[in-house]
Amino acid sequence: IDASGGWHDASDYLQYVATSANATYQLLFAYQQNPQSFGDKHDAAGHPKPNGIPDVLDEAKWGLDWLVKMNPEKDVMYNQLADDRDHAGMRLPNKDVIVYNPNWGLGRPVYRVTGQPQGLFKYKNRTTGVASTAGKYASAFALGSQVLANYYPTFAENLLQKAKDAYEYGKRFPGVCQTAPGRAPYFYEEDNYVDDMELAAAQLAQTTTAGATLWKEAAAFGRKEPSTPWMGADTAKHYQWYPFVNLGHYWLSKHNNVTQTEFRQLMKLGIDKVKARGETNPFLNGVPFIWCSNNLTVGILTQLHLYRNLTQDHQYEEVEAAMRDWLFGCNPWGTSMVCGLPEGGDWPNDPHSAFTHLYNYRIDGGLIDGPIYGSIFGKLIGITLYSPDEYADFQSKLVVYHDDYGDYSTNEPTMDGTASLSYILSAYQKEGQSQTKKAVKEPQGAWIRMDTTQKQVYLTFTGHEFGEGNLSVLDALKQQNVKASFFLTGDFLRNPAFQPAIRRMIQEGHYVGMHSDKHLLYCDWKKRDSLLVTQAQFEKDLRDNFAELAKFGLRPEQTSVFMPPYEWYNAAVENWTRDLGLTMVNFTPGTGTNADYTWPDLPNYRSSQQLYDRLMNVEKTPSTGLNGAIVLIHSGTDPRRTDKFYSHLPQLLKDLQAKGYRFGRF
Repeated sequence: IDASGGWHDASDYLQYVATSANATYQLLFAYQQNPQSFGDKHDAAGHPKPNGIPDVLDEAKWGLDWLVKMNPEKDVMYNQLADDRDHAGMRLPNKDVIVYNPNWGLGRPVYRVTGQPQGLFKYKNRTTGVASTAGKYASAFALGSQVLANYYPTFAENLLQKAKDAYEYGKRFPGVCQTAPGRAPYFYEEDNYVDDMELAAAQLAQTTTAGATLWKEAAAFGRKEPSTPWMGADTAKHYQWYPFVNLGHYWLSKHNNVTQTEFRQLMKLGIDKVKARGETNPFLNGVPFIWCSNNLTVGILTQLHLYRNLTQDHQYEEVEAAMRDWLFGCNPWGTSMVCGLPEGGDWPNDPHSAFTHLYNYRIDGGLIDGPIYGSIFGKLIGITLYSPDEYADFQSKLVVYHDDYGDYSTNEPTMDGTASLSYILSAYQKEGQSQTKKAVKEPQGAWIRMDTTQKQVYLTFTGHEFGEGNLSVLDALKQQNVKASFFLTGDFLRNPAFQPAIRRMIQEGHYVGMHSDKHLLYCDWKKRDSLLVTQAQFEKDLRDNFAELAKFGLRPEQTSVFMPPYEWYNAAVENWTRDLGLTMVNFTPGTGTNADYTWPDLPNYRSSQQLYDRLMNVEKTPSTGLNGAIVLIHSGTDPRRTDKFYSHLPQLLKDLQAKGYRFGRF
């Protein structure tokens, strides 16, 4: 058959449907979720000229074209091109001279999906069915039919039919279809298939008229594997639980109220397992250091990010940051695991790749396998280190990593691992674009509005001397599953009466940050450029404020957003704030709820109804409404104000949700 095209799996020239279909899906998914992160600088052949199609979709189309060749007709599927007889030294593809059979020329064996164990030599795989491969075909084809419809309509229609056929084929023959070993005992030992069928059903449900039935089938498959089995495990076989992240759970978590809560809890279950396993690791990395451990790290990082965006539950941000930073150098070896990134940083210079080893071609963006247990490394066949180990002082018996082309187990860039980076990097780029291009600063320098293109409100509460409404505020937020931000002074934190509420704020996933220690007035009310504190006084006051936060177990990186006392400051104070590595925010002008501290004897008194009406009038503003608005409410006020605005919070939450708003926290 014609099996030309596609991607080589790593630095050898074997090709697998399992990894290629997953990589194709990852590229399509990344574009679907974050289209603004991708550009068009090359044509489909890679020439440096735009063709009107985002480059990431050109790449995904290349993968889909090969998958179509490997699934030439209904119920005829191939799973693998070549085997480990290909392992005969480094060379570029156009220099290949490997001959499997004198009668084939440079032809290679193609392994058909049979549902039976395979292996031409001593070693055999443990295949039990076809569903793991059929499901991967189906999900990639189904998503391709959606994303490429505007660019290749006829091709997209063909993909949709192939997706339906592949899914039905998988249903008829459940079980796993593993790759075939050659002369060595290594192969992809995939032992799960329900995740593949779950994703296939969920993806098809979005593209066919049989959506209701398919959603039910997706949920049924999903319940058979509550979390991806490697999560929380100490070890696993090579690619035993693949793909490393179950995006079927993500789609079911988005679909409707019937499955939303259930599958968000299942996403959380996997996260909790990895988090618990990483609690004794100084880098908080809870993945097992098996072959391709970096792929697992990207998998859980993707799940963490998707879960945070779905639920606005920020309690795992520290773990998410740790996983991200591990990939880019916050690890025992102090090196990035991505070739060429960051520019000017420490990253793999001698990967197991013919491109770099023979010709010094850069392979920027390539994700290497990653650290591996010493017990596994010591048993692998054919590894030789060709240079002195620059990380010798950082190696341990437990885990090793070598930047040496001779180490194919830790330093080989993989095709599917690299593709899996596309979602998380594009998502972070989108977040960065939102923060820098669509958020709003006031002239003095504080952020006063977040992303104005998103219907998301940032509820913020400040606390100093009053806090009688703390518990009712927390109850209202919990009832609606809303996360908010609390900025607290040192005096507030030291008050024993408020401490049960403070612990709840932290336990329930709200942001808790600084509001100064003694609620200082930084500058004159009338002459704003006239400072009333020195920089030394300002810094000491904030250090004292943080010292009180630290007593509740909070660390500096968890409290980097700061709201000034009285919500009053000037440009000099904002500069001091940045010098401390903090970000200053303030309420969005015009929202009005910050006046809820007033009482009837004051000339600027506003009743709660007046404040409510004013906020809702702002919501009616054309184009922006309350998008990205920072809405300030006091969870405690002077006793002379009996009309407490915070008592209206339950209704406010319901009204804003009814208008399509979500709630963010810092």
